[in-house]
Amino acid sequence: MNIRRVGIITRLDSPRVSLVGRELAAWFAERGVKARLDAIEPDMDMLVVLGGDGTLLHVAGQASRYDIPVIGINLGNLGFLTEVAEDEMYPALQEVLSGRGHIEKRMMLKVWLVDSRSRSASDPFFCLNEVAIVKGNVEKVIRLCSWADEEYITTYKADGLLVSTPTGSTAYNLSAGGPILHAELDAVLVTPICPFMLESRPVLLPPGTRITTQLADAAADVKVMVDGRFSWQMREKDCLVVETAAKPLRLFSSPHKGYFAILRNKLNWGGRDNGFALPDMAGTRAGEEE
Repeated sequence: MNIRRVGIITRLDSPRVSLVGRELAAWFAERGVKARLDAIEPDMDMLVVLGGDGTLLHVAGQASRYDIPVIGINLGNLGFLTEVAEDEMYPALQEVLSGRGHIEKRMMLKVWLVDSRSRSASDPFFCLNEVAIVKGNVEKVIRLCSWADEEYITTYKADGLLVSTPTGSTAYNLSAGGPILHAELDAVLVTPICPFMLESRPVLLPPGTRITTQLADAAADVKVMVDGRFSWQMREKDCLVVETAAKPLRLFSSPHKGYFAILRNKLNWGGRDNGFALPDMAGTRAGEEE
């Protein structure tokens, strides 16, 4: 991979991150790479995101549509998506410049709202984690009729509904009681938020499925949030439509940590132990099938 033009995206509310961005631009210049701060252009070879997961989520849609690979440097807090730690930044970027970086393809979702009164569709939004339908704090549970393509799934009675990617399975979906999916799976996850009936469980659907959800009754304050950002107010009989985006996000993975190492660290599995080597005997093969 020949990298000649790079965009450096910084968290704009942090002077320290801005300083790191300027230092990184100078580092690229010393290596013959042109770098622009806080710009995304179609002919860029890579985006370097400095900040936390929120900063990366903010640019994921545009990066995927331009097919620009992204590397996330964690200068924030949690860092599920910005996998590379600050002290690993320069070695990781040198690996990428040397052509040894590994790129994962992360599913993106495309979502739009169909207004029940005008029967017109909004412009779409794109997201990496999830689309969330959420009710106001004092509103009673809402009823959400849902379909997979043209097949009726059920009417959820809940505080809301999530449609998540595998990447987003460790975000809002996890706190709503949904399962963790490996980030490179091709699947879409539908998870009710605090369902009225305990038998309402998450549903895993094939990636080509178009998911339609209609707000069945009038409700005072129902919002649609796309990767944590307010996108629409949802009214009675409005339909929210979600499908897999045409292009995934191309995301450089950390050269120092595997997927489960990141989960153990971020979720404190096993007290953040360092893991164990696979036993030698695990490589012993069973007999061939006849």
